[in-house]
Amino acid sequence: MGKLVFISIAIAALSALIGERFVNLRRITLASRELVQNHLPNCVTLKNLDYGSEDITILDNGLAFISTGLKYPGFPPSDATSKIFALDMKDPRMKPVELRMSRSFDLDSFNAHGISVYSDPSDGTVYLFVVNHPHHKSQVEQFIFLEDDFSLVHVKTIKHELLYSVNDIVAVGVEAFYATNDHYFTHPIFKGIVEPFLALPWSNVVYYSPEEVKVVSEGYYSANGINISPDKGHIYVADVFDHNVHVLERKEDNALVSVKSVAVGSLCDNIEVDPETGDLWLGCHPNAWKLVMFDVKDPPGSEVRRLTKVYFCYILLS
Repeated sequence: MGKLVFISIAIAALSALIGERFVNLRRITLASRELVQNHLPNCVTLKNLDYGSEDITILDNGLAFISTGLKYPGFPPSDATSKIFALDMKDPRMKPVELRMSRSFDLDSFNAHGISVYSDPSDGTVYLFVVNHPHHKSQVEQFIFLEDDFSLVHVKTIKHELLYSVNDIVAVGVEAFYATNDHYFTHPIFKGIVEPFLALPWSNVVYYSPEEVKVVSEGYYSANGINISPDKGHIYVADVFDHNVHVLERKEDNALVSVKSVAVGSLCDNIEVDPETGDLWLGCHPNAWKLVMFDVKDPPGSEVRRLTKVYFCYILLS
């Protein structure tokens, strides 16, 4: 009789846990809106980007860097080759140009994800940081951009046990950056099935420098895009599964303290910040189910959202 009671209690507890997880899973993935085409009149299709773009980062002079060809676990396989392009946004031709890379760099395993650029105020050197997933591992590549011949010189590869599932990155120094880990697990089954099913808020943000590496913010369902305010005082993190953008204050020791979160109403991927107004431009996925079950005949579509007046209040502009 005692065993039956114990089993009954265990089943009830397990059912409650599964039920709760289903509610959480439904809540964090319930973005299934059908897009209404609403292209702005100045939208153009960029040539040369045969495999789309995963991330874009823009210099103050209007030169944009674009990463392409990401092979992400869990999505349909692709024969894409990762490349980095530059686009002069002040040039009316709007033609992306592929950046040549150091011969010593392993292009065969290059799998570019999030990117960030940092201009050294001491000498003007432009550093490009690229999240790379060779053989589905995570590391960060640092390059120097040579504008004269539009090339990238590989400086070094950065690896660390805390940088285990990196999605995006924002550079805050020549050798320092914040990075998001979009998953807690690294094994494909746990990462692609168990973690999303259980809706575990276990992903995080890591600060990296040669002197110190530490987790500075955690509790995300899937920390994705990351960027920094024009005054360098706040960090923005998109939790793609929770449909939120988090505003975090930077401390002197590079720790992050939560200020607030903003509901976006869409699965927000990457973030770009207007250097003059501080507004956030968000690349979003409005339909999670179509994204996961990708059908080339019925693509999920995407949308851009603008978040303004971030510091004191906020207005979400579709």
